[in-house]
Amino acid sequence: MTDVRDLDEQVRIAHTWQLDASELAAVRALMDEAFEGDFDDEDWDHGLGGVHALLWRDGVLAAHGAVVQRRLVHGGRALRAGYVEAVAVREELRRQGYGAAVMRALEPVLRGAYEVAALSAADDAAAFYEALGWVRWQGPTSALTPQGVERTEEDDDSTYVLPLSAPLALDGELVCDWRDGDVW
Repeated sequence: MTDVRDLDEQVRIAHTWQLDASELAAVRALMDEAFEGDFDDEDWDHGLGGVHALLWRDGVLAAHGAVVQRRLVHGGRALRAGYVEAVAVREELRRQGYGAAVMRALEPVLRGAYEVAALSAADDAAAFYEALGWVRWQGPTSALTPQGVERTEEDDDSTYVLPLSAPLALDGELVCDWRDGDVW
């Protein structure tokens, strides 16, 4: 097992504009592999335009995560949210600390720039995020669509937050801004 401190020291933080074409191609390839073909162009777009954490091993991208800015509405306020996207680890390196190292590297970005952090977790990743201090949203989720606010019941159980500076009532409604593809 790799020493966690060694992994933490190897994570590179960079904004999308700082990644060259080969690095972006490596990120996309990792997403395609990790999500077994269930990562489309809209998902790819969701992970761009923010801050990336990249962890390489032997010249191959081992793990990645990104934070992009979004707006979440809660308690009558539009909150500046750091939304975590495109978190993946190569299959043979899972459960060895790579994903946690990427998330630890992103946490100062979240704490330094946002009022709340949020993400949508697959069922098999819930325990991973909970172990890192993320909390499952207990209330209803919705999206501000071109037609108005619409419930997103299918996302109620997969939405997680990392409370930062904004007061949150975890059983209240949480509304995300609109985007193409998966809104959460």
